[in-house]
Amino acid sequence: MPADPKGISLPFDEAIAFFRAKLRLPTRTWTDIWQGEHARSFVVAGAMKDDLLADFQAAIDTALSEGTTLRDFRKDFDAIVERHGWDFKGGRNWRSRVIFDTNLRSAYSAGRWQQIDRLKERRPWLRYVSGRAIAGGDYRPEHDAWHNTVLPVDDAWWDTHTPPNGWYCRCTVQQLGPRDLDRLGVAPSAAAPPSPMVTRQVRDASGVRTVEVPQGIDPGFAFNIGKAAIAARAQ
Repeated sequence: MPADPKGISLPFDEAIAFFRAKLRLPTRTWTDIWQGEHARSFVVAGAMKDDLLADFQAAIDTALSEGTTLRDFRKDFDAIVERHGWDFKGGRNWRSRVIFDTNLRSAYSAGRWQQIDRLKERRPWLRYVSGRAIAGGDYRPEHDAWHNTVLPVDDAWWDTHTPPNGWYCRCTVQQLGPRDLDRLGVAPSAAAPPSPMVTRQVRDASGVRTVEVPQGIDPGFAFNIGKAAIAARAQ
């Protein structure tokens, strides 16, 4: 996995609109809110002041709308930390990358799902494409095993397995119609891959709790952020 990943190829109107609709929410940990709640809230773990969150939100917005890189974001990160005197946990490189990567990939996934939902009558299948197949390098064996899984857009498997499926997950989905299946030489899968549930422990502001997630998915990522965003707009 490259040490300085570039921003996702943008601008991407749906991803930008998704991100700009988020409301800032002070939190002590990323797990203070859970899964689909991240579709409507912008959080940075440990950022408890609105003006600090606002500066981070603006920096991520720039990355989304202008396609700037992690290196660019780190300059903003350093300036924001100095301006607010923020005492964050973890190393600077790790923390800045978590904020940058998670927000960009989540926004891209949410925006992409809006397109998928609009086109599902003409392109009714989704194909799981693993991060290894896209860029090589480090990968999760479970994610790689899901590569070339082809299921209907409305299959329940996508409710928990639509990427990103964990920290720094580079997997994606590809929407397909009948001609695409022929061109790629793939066929709809007979069934969704098995999804055994495993228990994991997560820490939030109240302490440590146990959660269940599908094997291979990091806690907090076992949801479809695009569907969650659509549901939030409907409320």
